[in-house]
Amino acid sequence: MWLTLAFLSASLLGFYDVFKKISLNQNAVIPVLFLNTVFCSLIFLPVILASCFWPETMQQTIFYVPQADFSTHLLIILKSFIVLTSWICAYFALKNLPITIASPIKASQPILTLVGAIWIFGERLNLYQWAGVALSLIGFWLLSISGKKEGIRFGRNKWIWCIVLATITGAMSGLYDKYLMQRLMLDRMTVQAWYTFYQVVMMGAMMLLIWYPKRKTTTPFSWRWSIPLISLFLVCADFAYFYSLSSQDALISVVSLIRRSGVIVSFTAGWLFFREKNIKGKAADLFLVLIAMLFLYLGSKG
Repeated sequence: MWLTLAFLSASLLGFYDVFKKISLNQNAVIPVLFLNTVFCSLIFLPVILASCFWPETMQQTIFYVPQADFSTHLLIILKSFIVLTSWICAYFALKNLPITIASPIKASQPILTLVGAIWIFGERLNLYQWAGVALSLIGFWLLSISGKKEGIRFGRNKWIWCIVLATITGAMSGLYDKYLMQRLMLDRMTVQAWYTFYQVVMMGAMMLLIWYPKRKTTTPFSWRWSIPLISLFLVCADFAYFYSLSSQDALISVVSLIRRSGVIVSFTAGWLFFREKNIKGKAADLFLVLIAMLFLYLGSKG
């Protein structure tokens, strides 16, 4: 079950990246991200209120949000900070890089997650899973270096460094999720629902202190229909992800790799809608990722 949910989350994340790219193209980053957090919190607001006023009814559903103590909220605030750092870096990078470059680099996040999962949590993979991991890393690496053919010098491009930082903090977030879900046994809905609200507060402060005073001298903001779709697909992807990770059998190293396979969706969009370059070469590299996902499925389905 956790494996199926991980693949579902991956597909939804692919569409999430596509709508991000549409929303960010020649648009102000901070307002788009702020609205994303607002729409996410609005999606969860009815669930939180229903859990407070009609707990007996909500407890019979998978959407129940239990009450949490102060220390739990502090842990969730830290989660919000880590995720928001990753998002800010990723949003700026995605705005300024081709989606067929930014998304695959972000997809290399499982390398760090895998190292952390083995080192910190003592996860053990079987032969099929190791084969899937190896093929994934090779495929992601080949996709990343394809950017050189488009004149993007990785060592000198600040947006490349942004997506690298987004990848590092994203891996930290994944490992922290496992710690919250499986070590501390926090409720998945409590974490997902409340961390969106804390992000609204953090992004609201950035809007007032950083973007608003300089809004006339930076890229102007324009409303687009794709902005609320970012939030919708993110919430659904995270719901499937947290549900998957709440299983004691779930391996964060495998879940993280599968989640990054959503790059297939964003890659296809880059080819069909954004008309990006060097598609054939990147497609051959991406094929390795597909084979890797098959090995991960075979190694984890039992």
